Amino acid sequence: MAGKFERKQFSEINLNDPFFDSLKADYPGTSSSTGFVQWFAAKAADGKRALIFEDDQGVGAFVNLKPNEAEEINLANGIVLPKTARLKITTIKIDKRYRNQRIGEGALGLTLWQWRDLGINEIYVTVFDKHISLILLLEKYGFIHVGNNLNGERVYIKDRRNLDFSDPCKSFPFLSDQVQHAGCLAIDMEYHDTMFASSDLANTLQERVDISVANGLKKVYIGKPYSLAFKVGEPVLVYRKYTGTGGRPGYKSVITTYCVATRIEKIKVNGRAQYSYDQFLRMVGNKSVYNEDELKEKYDTWASLTLIELLYYGYFGAGNNVNWMWLKSNDCWPGTHPMNFRYTRSQFEKILREGKVDVGNVIIN
Repeated sequence: MAGKFERKQFSEINLNDPFFDSLKADYPGTSSSTGFVQWFAAKAADGKRALIFEDDQGVGAFVNLKPNEAEEINLANGIVLPKTARLKITTIKIDKRYRNQRIGEGALGLTLWQWRDLGINEIYVTVFDKHISLILLLEKYGFIHVGNNLNGERVYIKDRRNLDFSDPCKSFPFLSDQVQHAGCLAIDMEYHDTMFASSDLANTLQERVDISVANGLKKVYIGKPYSLAFKVGEPVLVYRKYTGTGGRPGYKSVITTYCVATRIEKIKVNGRAQYSYDQFLRMVGNKSVYNEDELKEKYDTWASLTLIELLYYGYFGAGNNVNWMWLKSNDCWPGTHPMNFRYTRSQFEKILREGKVDVGNVIIN
């Protein structure tokens, strides 16, 4: 069932795929609204593109966005939301065969990254009550139900001016202006490149779509750190440790990514299990690079074992990654193990800027 996300022109997408049957049924068209088939044909004629996931069974996911939508939103209770610039998710659908594989989470994350970089305040989507899994995903990532539209759909809006920073998922992809410190996590390059594949791609948002988004935004790191300098809710910079033999490691070991720690659990301490293996396995879920045999081996043989769950907030991109030489020369390499780094707000921002991140558009009030 292997596949990948890519942006394709509507004219290249098979509208006869059974994946689209429910959309055709939900939006047949009326005297006052355009049906899905007619809408799709108009997009194809205009040369528009959508985000699509396909595998050997056909279409598995489909997302379409409309930037700078400024229409009024008429709600069934008589309230009218005024015209303002919004990013509209006109369509988002994940096939049932991909439920619980976090493709929807990855696609929504990609969409929210685009919203952030557009610099507009609001993003919104409409969804029927029956799409429970999509509703749960939207609410998990901070979309607020503001009412139903005249078509009977729920209207969900997320506004960067009104974010819940107590929950990193709800505030994603923005960091609170109250952040004071950041940590660092060193990951060997072979594991890093599986967990954070987008971090090595060119920094071109519209083209940055690959299988990595199918793995979702939550990542689990398994290790045995003696201590950690970051806490749940704090930003964590990810340091890709070069373990190859060619070239100069000082230029190949780089910070590529920034995350937020969402969970830290000491699974085993000095040989004593704090959680059973089954509990550990449930915490890991499908968010780790390790398979069950590898996880069992670590649980059985490591005297100390820590689980760190990270929310993948952003990346620097090829050509922008921040290498060890720069860190050392700019007072951003404290000289101990990276897990013991306790970066100040100033140091954290300095590293983000070197990675070509628009800090003022990422750390907000």
